[in-house]
Amino acid sequence: MVTLTDCVSRFQCAPDVFGNNPILCKISCSVLTAGFWLIALLMPMANIAWAQTSVPHPDFVVAKPVVNMFEKPADDSEVVSQAIYGTGVLSLEKRAEWYHIRTADGYTGWVAASGLKALDAGPYAPEDRSVRVAGLSANIYRDADVTHHAALLQLPWEARLELISAKLDRSSRWLQVRLVDGQTGWVQQGDVSQEASPLTIEETLHLAERFLGITYTWGGASSFGYDCSGFTQMLVRQRGIVMPRDADQQAVWSGVTAVERKDLKPGDLLFFGESASDITHTGMYLGGGEFIHDTTHEHPGVQISRLDDMPWTKLLVGARRVR
Repeated sequence: MVTLTDCVSRFQCAPDVFGNNPILCKISCSVLTAGFWLIALLMPMANIAWAQTSVPHPDFVVAKPVVNMFEKPADDSEVVSQAIYGTGVLSLEKRAEWYHIRTADGYTGWVAASGLKALDAGPYAPEDRSVRVAGLSANIYRDADVTHHAALLQLPWEARLELISAKLDRSSRWLQVRLVDGQTGWVQQGDVSQEASPLTIEETLHLAERFLGITYTWGGASSFGYDCSGFTQMLVRQRGIVMPRDADQQAVWSGVTAVERKDLKPGDLLFFGESASDITHTGMYLGGGEFIHDTTHEHPGVQISRLDDMPWTKLLVGARRVR
C-alpha cells in the first residue's frame, strides 16, 4: 500500500505473489525516499489502543461501515487502505467530491465525500460514551427488536458507536446509540464492549483464530476483509500498540527487534519476500512451526500455514518481536 508519495515503493502482499506465477511480483518505484524510512522508524512504539483509533482533533468521522482509501481521487484507482465506522480522521485536501484524509497510523488516501461526515459539533463517540463492535460484525436496529425491521447498519469488528446514556444498564439486552448521521439506533449489548484493556500475546493469538476464513481484500483493514499487513496491524493493535500499516514499514519500525528463526516465540511477526529489502507479505507466529496470516495462496483468506512448508520456508526473509 502507498503511504506517502508516488515515489514510495509498494511492497504490501501483492495478490499474485503466491499464486501460480513462480516469479514473485515486484511492484515498486525506482526510489525509496529517505523521508519514508525516517517516518517509519520514528513512529511511536506504543500507543494504547482498543479499536481503530481516531486522529487527535479530527474534522471528519467515517459515516459508512467501511470506506476505501484510494491512491487518487477516483474510484478506479488503487485502494491503499480502509477506515471504519465511527473513526475520526483528518482532512488534508478536497477535490470535487473527494477528501484526502489521514488516519491515526499516519496513512493517507482519498475517500469519497459521501463516506464522511463533518464534525461540526464536537467529536463522535467520546471515550466516556463509546463502545466498539466486539464480534466479527454487528447489526444496528431502528428499535430494540431483531424481527420488526431490517437492520439499519451492519458494522465490522472495532467499529465505534456513541452511547445515548453514559451509564450502562448491565441487566438490559439492548443499548441505545447515536449514529454518525444523527439517527438513533439499538445494538444488542452482547455485540459491543467498553473494555479497553490491551490483550496479552496469548489472548491475541486466540483472537486471531476467530478470523479464520475471513476473505483476503487488497487494502482491507476490517473484518469484512483484510490484507496481510492490515490483519497483523489489527492484531498488534489489540495489545495496545499502534504500528505502521504496511509489511515493509513494519519490518523496519523502531517498535520491533529482529529475531532469528531458531528463537521464534508465539506473537512474533514474520516477513516474506525475495529479500529483506523486498518484503511482500507478513504473518504472526503461533508456535509449533505454525503461523496465521491473510494470503491469496491456494484459498484466499485468513489461514494457518506451516513455516517449514513451501513456499513459506523459502520466502521467509525476517522475523521481528514487538518490544
